[in-house]
Amino acid sequence: MSKSLIVITGASSGIGEATARKLSAEGHPLLLLARRIDRLEALQLPNVLCRQVDVTDADAFAAAIKEAEAQFGPVDCLINNAGVMLLGLAHEQDPAEWKTMFDVNVMGLLNGIHAVLADMKARQHGTVINISSVAGRKTFPSHAAYCGTKFAVHAITENIREEVADDNVRFITIAPGAVETELLSHTTNDEIKAGYEEWKDGMGGVIAPQDIANAISFAYQQPQNLCIREIVLAATRQQP
Repeated sequence: MSKSLIVITGASSGIGEATARKLSAEGHPLLLLARRIDRLEALQLPNVLCRQVDVTDADAFAAAIKEAEAQFGPVDCLINNAGVMLLGLAHEQDPAEWKTMFDVNVMGLLNGIHAVLADMKARQHGTVINISSVAGRKTFPSHAAYCGTKFAVHAITENIREEVADDNVRFITIAPGAVETELLSHTTNDEIKAGYEEWKDGMGGVIAPQDIANAISFAYQQPQNLCIREIVLAATRQQP
């Protein structure tokens, strides 16, 4: 392949799907991972390996990467996009929802990093792009555990960026505001969901997954000696 392999988690919809389409159009072979493999295969993108993988399963994650590398060469970029948002009040929310978010949003991200980082360091080349959120920079009502996971994403990304900078490996945080995706549908509290939708309407609409895909492509396509450490983007009228 003339271009390097990119791995995208949570690629079956939203930001992951838009990013897959964008980077495929730019000529990259892709490993697309999600729980809904039918949605991945329906994209019908060229030079793509689709695998049904839950990012909390570290062994399955690593096995899929090895399979893709055998076909397309080493992973040059990992985009940790898979995530869940389960909003709720701290005194009411089922703790099982907190565990789900930390398992997917934090441990799933670390599983991906663990699968690719040693080889990137050895090659002195590679990029990891972690999809966080504005909720990883400030708090919001009913977001306690979700914000905790996204603050963790910011901290993990910056910490490892410092660790591997001398190995010429880049770590990048993408922090979107509200995006029109399926993320809100994961929340089980109807009152909170209605309030969130009202907030979105109040700003005249939110940004599209394609906007995030464009930012990811921009950051990745920079020369390897340039690391755009963080991109924060949201609708102009979003407050905060």
